[in-house]
Amino acid sequence: MDTKTTAFFKTVAYSALIGSSIFWASCQGNGSGNSSNNNVFARHWPDTVLTGDVTAELTAPPLVPKPLTYTSPKRVKVQMTVEEKVMKISDSSDYTFWTFNGSVPGSFIRVREGDMVEFTLTNSPNSKVSHNIDLHAVNGPGGGAEATAVAPGQSATFHFRALNPGLYVYHCATGPVGMHIANGMYGLILVEPAAGLPKVDREYYVMQGDFYTKGRFDAPGLQEFDEQKAIDENPTYVLFNGKVRGNAGKNALTANVGETVRLFVGNGGPNLTSSFHVIGEIFDKVYMEGGKEVNENVQTTVIPAGGSSIVEMQLEVPGTMNIVDHALYRTFHKGALAQIKVAGNENPNIYNKIKK
Repeated sequence: MDTKTTAFFKTVAYSALIGSSIFWASCQGNGSGNSSNNNVFARHWPDTVLTGDVTAELTAPPLVPKPLTYTSPKRVKVQMTVEEKVMKISDSSDYTFWTFNGSVPGSFIRVREGDMVEFTLTNSPNSKVSHNIDLHAVNGPGGGAEATAVAPGQSATFHFRALNPGLYVYHCATGPVGMHIANGMYGLILVEPAAGLPKVDREYYVMQGDFYTKGRFDAPGLQEFDEQKAIDENPTYVLFNGKVRGNAGKNALTANVGETVRLFVGNGGPNLTSSFHVIGEIFDKVYMEGGKEVNENVQTTVIPAGGSSIVEMQLEVPGTMNIVDHALYRTFHKGALAQIKVAGNENPNIYNKIKK
């Protein structure tokens, strides 16, 4: 088969892939602690009448937009800009990330079941290549990818109805797709159920991704993308929120004893599956794959590339809780570490270190 024929079949295969994707999600949970009664994320056909326009609050990780307070569908305007920019991937290494709204992962988007989303994507005039966006929350060709293909300096807008409540990944789907994702082009969109989510004390946004550089881990200077490493699925870095210890140490997530923390967790990939675990905690609830199944008392949850999960935990004792990929060489040698620093009084009835 000659080169032109091979390229043709690759193009046809990819077009079929993005054109036939059907994305679903509905999630259960009412905060009762009993999964048999959880029904928060059950899908309902929405009222088609829109009751006003709002502009979506967008947040960079690890922050999450405030819970929505409106109770009927609205037209929600979302504006995102693609920026290709050099940022730190580790203390010594820089990398040219391709980003949505200047962060890796891109901005967290929060809408309500039944909303009509007016989504505008702008590609910075300083970009070198074209981009688009495929939102897994979209029921439509390519998840919006075909409607948002934009060259540098261009913008495109499309509308979609948020039909299925749940937590969804979005990513660039411009070819080569794997390269765009490996450069940081992914994020999360939450479609809140019409009745809202159970109240918790804190919410955070954490997303795992694998990165492929020609230089070794933490090599000094600006690092280039290594396509062969990506093809071989041999990442130089496996990171939470795009940087080694980006949410650890002085930049750790924070909480207090007795609080319930909800983590919206995604895996941008492009290649690896995450074994998501918080050392020293047990997940009271896991909304598996961002969908309708709720599991309880979970130690480690699996999040596939292009997938998500919502985890909730009540923090019983103070200390530093390490967020890891339990494929632990990724944590100790490739950077997959974040932290939650929990403040408050000791509780020896739950945990007590006996001095020797």
